[in-house]
Amino acid sequence: MEFFQQTYTALRGPTGVQQTPDDTITRLSDRLSPSTLLSDRRAAVLSLKGLARDHKGLVGVHALLGLLGIIQNDADVDADIGRAAIETVAILCDTLDTSYAQRDLGLEHTDKLLEDEKTTHKLFALLGDRDYLLRYSACVLLISILQNRPQKVQAYFLKAPVGPATVIALLEDNKEIVGRGITVLAALIRQSTEIPKVLAFDGVFEKLFAVVTREGGLEGQSVVADALKCVDTLLRFNPSNQSYFRETDLPSLLCTLLFFNPNVQPDESVPQEFALQFWNDDKATNAGLILEAIGLLLGSKGAGLREGYAFTRLLIEMALASNAPTRLKVKCLRLLPPAAAPLLPDLILTPYMPVPETNGEEWDRLEAATGIDALLELIMHGEYNGQGAVRRQKESVDLRATAVGVFEHFLRDDHVKEAIITGMLPPENTGAPAHSPVTPLLFGLVIPPDTPLDRANTSSVQFAVILFAHLLRHSPHCKALARQIVPPPLTPLPAQSQAGGAFFVPADGGTPPATDLSPKDDAEDDPQSLLATLTEHLSLAFLQRSRAGLAPRETREADRVICAYLSLLAQWLWEDPRAVREFLEAGGLGVLVDQLNQPSEIDVVVPGLCAFLLGVCYEFNREPGEVTRATMYPILTRLGADVLVGRMNRVREDERIKAVGPDSWVLPCPTPGPQALDPAFTPMYDGETEIWFDWAFVDFWKANIYTIQRGIVADPDSAASSTAQSGEESVLVGSLREVIAKQATEIESLRYKLKELTANSVAAAAAAAATATQSATKSDQERTALETSLQAERTKRAEVEKEQEDLLVLLDELSGKRAKDKQRMKEQGLEVSEDEDDDGEGDEEEEEE
Repeated sequence: MEFFQQTYTALRGPTGVQQTPDDTITRLSDRLSPSTLLSDRRAAVLSLKGLARDHKGLVGVHALLGLLGIIQNDADVDADIGRAAIETVAILCDTLDTSYAQRDLGLEHTDKLLEDEKTTHKLFALLGDRDYLLRYSACVLLISILQNRPQKVQAYFLKAPVGPATVIALLEDNKEIVGRGITVLAALIRQSTEIPKVLAFDGVFEKLFAVVTREGGLEGQSVVADALKCVDTLLRFNPSNQSYFRETDLPSLLCTLLFFNPNVQPDESVPQEFALQFWNDDKATNAGLILEAIGLLLGSKGAGLREGYAFTRLLIEMALASNAPTRLKVKCLRLLPPAAAPLLPDLILTPYMPVPETNGEEWDRLEAATGIDALLELIMHGEYNGQGAVRRQKESVDLRATAVGVFEHFLRDDHVKEAIITGMLPPENTGAPAHSPVTPLLFGLVIPPDTPLDRANTSSVQFAVILFAHLLRHSPHCKALARQIVPPPLTPLPAQSQAGGAFFVPADGGTPPATDLSPKDDAEDDPQSLLATLTEHLSLAFLQRSRAGLAPRETREADRVICAYLSLLAQWLWEDPRAVREFLEAGGLGVLVDQLNQPSEIDVVVPGLCAFLLGVCYEFNREPGEVTRATMYPILTRLGADVLVGRMNRVREDERIKAVGPDSWVLPCPTPGPQALDPAFTPMYDGETEIWFDWAFVDFWKANIYTIQRGIVADPDSAASSTAQSGEESVLVGSLREVIAKQATEIESLRYKLKELTANSVAAAAAAAATATQSATKSDQERTALETSLQAERTKRAEVEKEQEDLLVLLDELSGKRAKDKQRMKEQGLEVSEDEDDDGEGDEEEEEE
């Protein structure tokens, strides 16, 4: 009690004098001196800690240096005073959830703390102290200063005498310390290239995965996610750490955490415990981080990865044959290396389907299918054989769009394209007119545009068109084969049947009734090619869109189907005169001209695509037939080349073209943009998305629009302007045009700057010349004045010299006369005084001299 009384009296000061915060903090700061008793210093620190939050500036000015001294000298001796000092400094350096003034104070205090490396080194050393609370407080302060000045703290860490051992040791502490330690670790390695290497060779990977395992694996909470984020940061953009990680046993642990066998063989099936798991948000987040690490290892360069096949198989199985959340399936397909696509035809998968009305708790095992069949089924119908495809939620449509990218990797070899299209050709030597076998892709292409349009069928048509365009693009031989496809006339199916696939049948149930896809039994015309069928469907889609009283949603669905047909036909007819002739003979010219004569007042994309396709037909109509270039030229003239060019340019400015990128062509519904839409249109579901074009078509459009715009005004007898350009050449020409346009703009800007500089230089030169002229005139005037003055001085001097000469002559005459007079006086006997005589002699002597 006596101690507290003395302390209170010392702080209170003289009785009756009002104490200010400045006085109190000053008195407390004086007690931080090493000469004070340890107990007094501890009491002072605790008092300052209570005042620091309300008087941050005063405590920082008077007590910060003393507090840093206590951390450096007393924390090892007394954990209580060390912890109190560290917590007080943490309050002074805090910049989160504060005002701008308080934040500036926090940064100022952090800079004072980091003026030398002693305090920082001491904090890293205290991370290994025996006292739990002291370690915790040191973590809190390190987190604060790392958030404020990360680069400086990272530099001090690399020079710390204790090295990384104390930081890594935090990962083996209790749960609270582990969480803080992971936060310190994440801040240390952020945007650093050297610290991750140092930590990796000190075993940080092993300790982090030990934390993951100890906290329950994927089922763990935020600590597991933070640890996996640190693993991602340690590996990303760090080839050295990736090489080290590949040589450890940890890659197999990534598979184990996902319940996948890291030693799986190609002929082995995947266990059900991997395919069917219970998922929640935390588990999905943790699994996504593990998938990112797998993607980094698969994409890294270096020696062969032992778990390479297991990783690839894991990504394919999770994406195509599991109940994983949709966002994880999207991630799997995006991380799948392009070189893995050829494995799909030989890989046998066992898909699963959720049992209706069981909330995902019961699943049906379906018949086995190859990887490429499962991929096509996913693209054509959506996840789980089209369940939920009508809603068009972003994750679901993203999954189908990402699967298209995998299919594109599968088509890198032209032989694969040719094999797929060959499988769609009619059988040979059958005698009667034969039809092509109905494959899922062909079925999606020839789905008739029913009334009203089914949303699931619309999406299937769009994706079928995109896939088929990938088969035809840059391949004249594939285009020639595609002209031989003769689809059978299909009986329209109910919407729910058309949404289903052709592969998946419950393995433990009976086979569903077969769908009647055979040719009709009644009298038919000659077999119709696929190109003619698409032309007919395009005409039917235009007819349906023109119906009176069509709801805004139905109009937009029809526009999507029309855009799909037009985009496919434009790519198919490009540089294929025979396909152009077949399209024109099937009535394609009349379909396009009718629409251009009656353009849409709301949607600018459809008329613009019609104008583009008409220009493609005119440009490549080089085969003899009923409709020639000479026949088309008057039609183009009547429509007006300027009008057609204007409609194509309006498409280029539409958001449905501008918003499409190489990795993202799924757009929100309705797609925002300057184009006015029907105000009555509203999406059917919240979060609905839509697709109009894929990046391959947008790239094709941008590369060739100028060629078509020039071609529609060309003479019918002129040669094709792009016969030497195809594929990459067209893209290269388009990019070179952009470069030239950019350089022309830069040259014009430089010319303008040069003109300005020239004008400024001329003005400056004129000013300098005027100044020089004035200076010269002034100098001439000064020189003339000086010459006049000099001449006057010379004249005056000459007059003075002449007067002196006259005086000398006069003096000489007088001296001679005086001498003669003295001589006469002497001769006459007159007395001559000696002075006069001396004067005469003196004069003579002077004359002699």
